[in-house]
Amino acid sequence: MNYLKYITIAILIFSVQSCSDFLEQEPGTQTSIDELLQTKQGVLTALKGLYTNVEDNVRGERFAAYADLQGGNLKITPFETTNKGEITIPTAFAKVYSFEDQSDSSEFKMFYDTNYDNINQANLLLEYTPKLTDATEAEKNQIIAEALTIRAYSHFLLSLVYSQNYGFTPDATHLGIVYNTSSIKSGVKYPARETVANTYSLIIKDLKTALENYGSTSGLQGPAYSYFNSNNTKALLARVYLYKKDWQNAYDTANDIITNSGVTLMSSADLIAQWEKPDLPVSEILLEFSTPRDASGTTSSSVAAYFGYTTSPPPLNTITNTGRKYVASNDLLNLYETNDLRKKLFLPLQLSTLIAGNQVPLPYNFTKKYHDNPGYVAFRLSEMYLIRAEAAAENNKPELAMSDINIIRARANASLLTNATNIKENILLERRKELCFEGHLFFDLVRNQKGITRNDGCISNVCSLNYPSPKFILPIPLYNTNLNSNLKQNESY
Repeated sequence: MNYLKYITIAILIFSVQSCSDFLEQEPGTQTSIDELLQTKQGVLTALKGLYTNVEDNVRGERFAAYADLQGGNLKITPFETTNKGEITIPTAFAKVYSFEDQSDSSEFKMFYDTNYDNINQANLLLEYTPKLTDATEAEKNQIIAEALTIRAYSHFLLSLVYSQNYGFTPDATHLGIVYNTSSIKSGVKYPARETVANTYSLIIKDLKTALENYGSTSGLQGPAYSYFNSNNTKALLARVYLYKKDWQNAYDTANDIITNSGVTLMSSADLIAQWEKPDLPVSEILLEFSTPRDASGTTSSSVAAYFGYTTSPPPLNTITNTGRKYVASNDLLNLYETNDLRKKLFLPLQLSTLIAGNQVPLPYNFTKKYHDNPGYVAFRLSEMYLIRAEAAAENNKPELAMSDINIIRARANASLLTNATNIKENILLERRKELCFEGHLFFDLVRNQKGITRNDGCISNVCSLNYPSPKFILPIPLYNTNLNSNLKQNESY
């Protein structure tokens, strides 16, 4: 971790264009961290910048596509303009896709570093906010709650990618991640990795403390669904409990959101239209990080850059769909029943594809979840029903689990389960169908201690990988282990 970065507030809000006049007190100078974080407005400016950084990190191609690509929901299109229909592995996943990432050139180094940057920024806010003299206690508590949640969320993301699942050892004493709870704006610290058990305890502690501090509204301007609040923080907590296999708390927390959040599921009649709306999230969203826009309302990038489509595909032999890299695999599509409404969320478009030296028009099924300029879907209500179902099944209440699955299936016009046989497998299958392209499949498989099987469209050197495997997690970048002698590398790297 390059701790020397934290010298000026430029690191806190390097992507917030509206702050340039505020930061530039005179040509060539910048406001220091100490100066900016002395006032409520300065703290809110930094918090807004932190959200921008979090959004950019999870919406970035590597993390946004990682779980679905590695798990087998996605296949790759002939997206390159220069290769005339040839299908090649995107640069972002040149090694990761084949489970061959290397510590000295890790393709996820920026993801690793940015998460710890964000954690440090959250810690700075947590240290300065209590000292504010121009903010009310309620305002300070709200900022503290959001910063704590971002700190927990960033650590959780790191744990998914860099530490084996909670049940990998019976007592979760295998290596977790470094958990930073204080800023590093001065000096250098060399912390060791926590166990996974301790990592999850610290995440849960942060989230519970955040929930004690939340008020009714964020101090930031913009869509309320784009900021952490008590409802979506509980959603994160429910997910953490699920991954920890704390079934009762997972059930209770998901049930609380379903019962008390005021958010309701989309209806069958509205399901397709909701997902097809440009720009706006679906009505059951709990948290969607909004895509940044300039003064004219234009976005520079969104997840549509990887998953989007055009309804006017280019003529054969003139591939111009650069950036639309990932589509649904038949491994996923074949799971849906004929009448399942969710099957209508895929649009087949023909693209010229190089087959045995000839360009042939082939159908590629693009998702409608990410057309136009959508935000990154972090949490929505459907997931809470599926968390509640899984927790009920694990608590030996299969009838309750079946009821929740059938709520989701009925909404999709899929056939209903009539008995609880293979209930756990049905829950995993329903999660795959309902939450596809939302970043769950690979992590769902691993936490259920299942292997990976990728058939349709797999162009990796490794299309199947049995559980357990050290390759289910990525290497910590070599730069970071060289800098911190206490930072132990993952097995096999």
